[in-house]
Amino acid sequence: MTLRPDTTDDSARRSIGARRNPASQEAILDAAEALLEESGIAGFSIEAVARRARAGKPTIYRWWPNRTLLMLDVYRRFKNARAFPDTGSLRGDLVAFLETHLLGFWQNRLCGTVYRAVIAEAQTDADAAAALHAYQAERKQTAMVFVDRAKARGEIAEHADGAIIIDLTVSFAWHHLLLNQVDSALASVPTVVSAILAGVPGYRP
Repeated sequence: MTLRPDTTDDSARRSIGARRNPASQEAILDAAEALLEESGIAGFSIEAVARRARAGKPTIYRWWPNRTLLMLDVYRRFKNARAFPDTGSLRGDLVAFLETHLLGFWQNRLCGTVYRAVIAEAQTDADAAAALHAYQAERKQTAMVFVDRAKARGEIAEHADGAIIIDLTVSFAWHHLLLNQVDSALASVPTVVSAILAGVPGYRP
């Protein structure tokens, strides 16, 4: 990624109203990612992103009303580049989900720091909380494919509650992310998945 000069000049990108200009959006997200890499959460602000992207602050605030929403979109770009696992079994899918899409994805990486900050700021910011809730609902719906495939294979009962299976899996990961214990949690993944599946109706390994 080529970093842009940390300056503001007359060539600042123009907004096209409330509708996002794709080129401007990508430039802003690139700048936000670079700033997070260089300065961390403490040095991250809308003003700093505007300078690096050579974008007007009103444009950024129109699209991202606060820095938490912008951080969440940076995080979303990290995640959208990764396909969900398909190992042929529900146990394998959940283990891979934790090891590659959650704990392993966060381990010693900027994205773990960013997501932890988003969760923290959502506790006191209603807009951030709503955005995080919407993002999580979308991810949960996508992850339900693990459960649907398991039901189709006859691994679990048709009435098994997929939302609870995914919630338990993700909750384990969130807990250890917030406690900054991702490394130790990774070692427990197979045991945790086995415990979750032990309570799933009709589960047959």
